[in-house]
Amino acid sequence: MQIITIGVDITKNVFQVHGEDATGGMNLSKRLGRARVERFFAQLAPAVVGMEACGSSHHWARVLSGLGHEVRLMPAAYVKPYVKRNKTDARDAAAICEAVRRPTMRFVAIKSVAQQCERALQRARDLLVRQRTQLMNAIRAMLAEMGIVAAQGLKGFATLRAMIERGDTAIPELLLPSLAALTRQWHQLDAEAAKLEHVIVERARADAGARRLMTIPGVGPISAHAIIAAIGDGRQFASARDFAAWVGLTPKQASSGEKRRSGSISRAGDGSLRRLLTLGAASRLRQVNGRPDKAGPWLSGILARRPMRVAVVAQAAKTARIVWAVLTSGQEYRARPMAA
Repeated sequence: MQIITIGVDITKNVFQVHGEDATGGMNLSKRLGRARVERFFAQLAPAVVGMEACGSSHHWARVLSGLGHEVRLMPAAYVKPYVKRNKTDARDAAAICEAVRRPTMRFVAIKSVAQQCERALQRARDLLVRQRTQLMNAIRAMLAEMGIVAAQGLKGFATLRAMIERGDTAIPELLLPSLAALTRQWHQLDAEAAKLEHVIVERARADAGARRLMTIPGVGPISAHAIIAAIGDGRQFASARDFAAWVGLTPKQASSGEKRRSGSISRAGDGSLRRLLTLGAASRLRQVNGRPDKAGPWLSGILARRPMRVAVVAQAAKTARIVWAVLTSGQEYRARPMAA
């Protein structure tokens, strides 16, 4: 019989393929090298191909879709329950083939080349910023061992950097070469991160969807660009809560019978996107602290009965819902008028 469902387990260099017919019988089990994958699938009749959403999966999804197959990507966590014990590549591929046929399975939208390039821009900037922070912490630690400390943040670090660059006598001469090397590296990383940030801001301003997102309080060019790169128009989510849950800003549930228990946020999905939304919410709350009349009844109520950090996460979750509404509606953000 014709193979109608195929599960593909992707590894670095070897691809395990498992195919089944309409009755669920296994008609194909093959191990392929990377160079043989495209040629092998070009010889097969169009089929439903399931893969886990992992490294290079979006590339292969585009390649196999171009060959006429219907490719469906699934979160690895949703495939795991179908894996039998004594895990092997063959059993992983069989589990993927089984999972892709489930009517309740949730699938991952296949990203375009442009989307992945924009995501790479965000990740490159994040990496440079993390490395820059690591250098700052290393320099602070070395100077603290000598009893030299400064205020937190970039302003305090600028004081330490000036001491290093002028060769301050308070710093031991033997320590200066190490500090000078790290300082030069910090300057280079800072310049490269600034260049990438400029590119991100320009691309956000050039994109209509990102411009609409920037009308939302707490969403700037970096966040808007990251959201568009991650989810596109957002229509793969059925509701605003689905998007907030994907970002990991909804509470975990532990309910049974008539007992309903909500825990902390799930922290599922994209961590960098969740961080950007949380930072934007924190900025929004700092502004409200200075102008309580701008808070609105919902935010005022949250601040009155919850700690500041809880209020920040609640605002981030609300911002995520607004983001989905703005993206899917094609309209700019309109603030709800406050009662007199």
